[in-house]
Amino acid sequence: MGRKSVAVMDIRSSKITMLVGERSVNNTFVFTAMKSVSYGGYADGRFFNERELSELAVNTLREVERVSNMKIRRLYIGVPGEFLKVLLDEPVTGFPKQKRIAAGDIDALYESGRQEFAEMTFLRASCAIFTTSDKRVVIDPVGIMSSSLKGLVSYFYCTKYFTDLMERIFEGTGITLKFLPSTLAMACYLIPSETRDEYAFLLDVGDNSSTVMLMQGNAILKQTTAPVGRTQIVAELMKALSVPYDVASSLLPKTNLYTRSNAGKAEFMNAKGTYEIDLDVLVSAVKDGLDAVCEIVGSFMENMQGRELDYKPIYVTGEGICDIRGALEHVSKRVDRVCEYITPNLPYYDKPSMSSFISLVDMACDDNAQGGFFYHLFGG
Repeated sequence: MGRKSVAVMDIRSSKITMLVGERSVNNTFVFTAMKSVSYGGYADGRFFNERELSELAVNTLREVERVSNMKIRRLYIGVPGEFLKVLLDEPVTGFPKQKRIAAGDIDALYESGRQEFAEMTFLRASCAIFTTSDKRVVIDPVGIMSSSLKGLVSYFYCTKYFTDLMERIFEGTGITLKFLPSTLAMACYLIPSETRDEYAFLLDVGDNSSTVMLMQGNAILKQTTAPVGRTQIVAELMKALSVPYDVASSLLPKTNLYTRSNAGKAEFMNAKGTYEIDLDVLVSAVKDGLDAVCEIVGSFMENMQGRELDYKPIYVTGEGICDIRGALEHVSKRVDRVCEYITPNLPYYDKPSMSSFISLVDMACDDNAQGGFFYHLFGG
């Protein structure tokens, strides 16, 4: 692989995406190879079919290596919210006398608040705000004179079940694995820094899993993941319309929640036949499925108090509901909060369904650059 290239595996609740790329001009990316495959997914902190996951992951890796004509030596793996634990702490470090704060002092601050857990693996720490000895609140304290440093820090841990499984899957390949928190990658990449400096909400809706989080600076203050998403909406359609899974899944992109009442019936055709669909029942079933997502958002918001949070919108991304017309407005109405779609600011890749792997590539490029020779030569 080239010095600037990174290999990333994005694990969503129903799809795996493997790619090789690098950062280009104007914060865009150039991808050498990319491949996505569907798989069984996960729930309750476990994959449904580990053998299927293993075979697909290795085969996809080999295909990406073949297309890119590169041998992957390091692979960045995104850890979904289902396998993440986020802890918030306020570590403090003091100095014998006033000094100019360096990057190493921030590392020491992070280390002082780090904990060890038997079933969790530490991934990284990220700070919302720093406070110096003269009570200044800053985003980046490097270069500031102070006799102490305090931080509001998020610590990200991954279940050892996940890391051990990935190490078994790629055992014998000679590949070094590095794990990245997917939720942090999306929040930092998608939401502008000036918005995050105050507070920001992000809702990632997937096929079988959704995560809602509160962000400040470069830290996640609180995060909740639940097994709800597009699959639950499809299940409601199957039950209400008495149609098979593939028909219900195909109906979702054609659904318009703005349809007026008593709209009558419509015919839907696929390779297996023709189905007569009651539009009122269709709309009602989709709304019922969406309400499962609304419930986790509503429960999350119940604990969010303070005037600074009252009028913050919820940014929504992910593949779960982005192609259902009127879905965003329904969620907004149910949770009584403005909701807005947020996507990567890239041509062609500006879709909610592409937010996860683009965000991971961005974080992987940063991590790769920070491990480079010139980064260390010039002190970061």
